Amino acid sequence: MDIGDLVDLQRYPIDRPGSHGYVAAVEAARSELRAEGCAVIADLVKSDAVAVLNQEIIERKHTTHFSKQTINPYFHVDHNPDYPDRHPMNTFIERSSGFLPGDAWEAGCATDLLFRSPELAQFLADCLEIAELHCYADPLAGLTANILDPGQQFTWHFDTNEFAVTVLVDEADEGGLFQYVPAIRSASDEGFDRIQEVLEGGERGVRTLDLTPGDLQIFRGRYSLHRVTRVPANSKPRHAAIFAYTEQPGVIGRLVRTKQLFGRVLPEHIEAEEQRVRSDALID
Repeated sequence: MDIGDLVDLQRYPIDRPGSHGYVAAVEAARSELRAEGCAVIADLVKSDAVAVLNQEIIERKHTTHFSKQTINPYFHVDHNPDYPDRHPMNTFIERSSGFLPGDAWEAGCATDLLFRSPELAQFLADCLEIAELHCYADPLAGLTANILDPGQQFTWHFDTNEFAVTVLVDEADEGGLFQYVPAIRSASDEGFDRIQEVLEGGERGVRTLDLTPGDLQIFRGRYSLHRVTRVPANSKPRHAAIFAYTEQPGVIGRLVRTKQLFGRVLPEHIEAEEQRVRSDALID
């Protein structure tokens, strides 16, 4: 198996940088990212390859860590007396979903091959207008899958990473929609008022993506509030592969968030937390 078995190289020639098709795909993604902080590469993964990716998730689903918490957008679970009750810091909504850990995938499986493909990494770097990308070194969160079983939802939140790359592998029969509010906060402004408006059901600025299996999404989730809506009880699950990359090699995820999403941490996480230097002063 190689990249041509997984990616539609006729439509998206990621193996031929500089070609007309490559440049066109990159320019389209850059335009979307600049305008909305989100770009969708529709049908990047071939339909038969999507079936393989989904089967790999199903085979490893028993390793998924499912959890249910009421969280604020920063993944905090406790009331903060330093803020008013009606405030994003003290507005808690159910998050119920599962994450399949990075150490469940063996090297060389289709999902791992796609994630570690140098062609895909360079294509994504070009879309993001950065020099290069490295596979996230985190042993649990580098390559993972988000699982929304019937009845579950991933509520409004922010990411700790600057951007995320997701491939929808299997969609719910209904629900399970990705929604976001682009650039609702910045490195210098938390944007609390607008965030609270969305948390209370406001729809101003909310975008909804019509994703289908095989679509790859590049998303700047550090500054854009986002969620996946509830999958109804009578629906099939929603499966999405998550490919995490960093601009610098050797990056490990944050201790608290890792424990929340995967139910455990490894020695690498503890060591990295002791050495961590923050890139901004935003609330996580």
